[in-house]
Amino acid sequence: MHTAILAPPLPVGHARPGSRAARLPWRARRGGRGARSGCAGPSWARSGSARPSWAHSGCVRPSWARSGSARPSWARSGSARPSWARSGSARPSWARSGCARPSWAPPPPPPPTSSSSSWTTYYEDFKIDLKTGEANLTQLYLQEALDFISKQQASQQPFFLYWAIDATHAPVYASKQFLGTSQRGLYGDAVREIDDSVGKILKHLQQLGISESTFVFFTSDNGAALISAPKQGGSNGPFLCGKQTTFEGGMREPAIAWWPGHIPAGGVSHQLGSVMDLFSTSLSLAGLQPPSDRQIDGIDLLPVILQGKLIDRPIFYYRGNELMAVRAGLYKAHYWTWSNSWEEHSKGIDFCPGQSVAGVTTHTQEEHTYLPLLFHLGRDPGEKYPLSFASEEYQRAVEHISGLVQQHKATLVPGQPQLNVCDQAVMLPFGRSCFAPGTCSEQPRGLSPLPAQQTLIPHSWSTLRTQILEGNFALESK
Repeated sequence: MHTAILAPPLPVGHARPGSRAARLPWRARRGGRGARSGCAGPSWARSGSARPSWAHSGCVRPSWARSGSARPSWARSGSARPSWARSGSARPSWARSGCARPSWAPPPPPPPTSSSSSWTTYYEDFKIDLKTGEANLTQLYLQEALDFISKQQASQQPFFLYWAIDATHAPVYASKQFLGTSQRGLYGDAVREIDDSVGKILKHLQQLGISESTFVFFTSDNGAALISAPKQGGSNGPFLCGKQTTFEGGMREPAIAWWPGHIPAGGVSHQLGSVMDLFSTSLSLAGLQPPSDRQIDGIDLLPVILQGKLIDRPIFYYRGNELMAVRAGLYKAHYWTWSNSWEEHSKGIDFCPGQSVAGVTTHTQEEHTYLPLLFHLGRDPGEKYPLSFASEEYQRAVEHISGLVQQHKATLVPGQPQLNVCDQAVMLPFGRSCFAPGTCSEQPRGLSPLPAQQTLIPHSWSTLRTQILEGNFALESK
């Protein structure tokens, strides 16, 4: 329980009878700041301690003194105030543990100006009860989204909101009011909370009267992570394997587009798409043209969404820098197959639990460059039955896909990976790396086609596995 007591102010230069300030006549005689303001003496005066240096110098009381917090170690030792303290940033975890700032930690962001404010909160600062799965992070994400939308609407400003919740990533969590509310366990509870949150965002748009001028697109960046299923992961239904593979279970997700007054309710499209298409589609919604000085991988999906058209386009599946598979229409050709290594598999890490397909879900990197494994996903969505190399259907489809691959490689411009790397140029806007101190991986090196027995991804980067390919996931509405 917290109780607030408001006392009426006293005349300037007076102290309340019986208070500690009344027993400190030097405050009134010397005209100290506390006496002029009618405030009680500071804690160091009340305790009889020596006046700190900032009081001698007439400086403004530091934030830790104003808040009543204990004097930090750097202040007690007389050391210079560290940069993160000067900038007003939250004390990073390495400072909380008493460690010196490591060399990889980038300098803190500049302090807020009078016309702006900023704050940084890190994932490890939020508590997840691993026994019960309780955490309120989704509710915090939700409130941030609602506040942002309200702020933009109040100022009559257009906005782009990327709302990426992670409650269904292990460790799975849900807020207290959703725990135990589904028949699917904690994972189901998390899904229900996300569903409820999306509903509140849509309702908020409607209440503000901007739903008919707001385009909403809901999808996922990958299939379910079967390595943590079933308690800490979802299901990919009939599709093969899961997240971190280039099989359909890792790459195919549903997508939902919502725009009242523009998109008819209940429509279904089988258009093959990619999350990279959202860039081109967003530009089109804003009436802008894509940049012409670079190769743009995504396409504009508005003709599909608004007019029901189907666009014939291929999708290229990458794992690291290696082109693993290509999909064109209902055909999918695998140029390399690999689930995860025997070393990981022997430790119980399985990307394809219960779905072993001979010659397909391989634990060594198997090359099929000269004779790709070909599947017809309309007849075989589970990628269990490769078409015969000798069949006319195989030869016709592979000839078509081979042409697409040649054209793709001829126009491909390699780029530097920008996810999950300790690169200050990338992570500086966030104040430091996106990982907890000491867990940063080495920056990935360029990957080229490798012999089957070599490791596709550097061992030092194996803890991240293949998250870098999360920009190339195919989407298909069902």
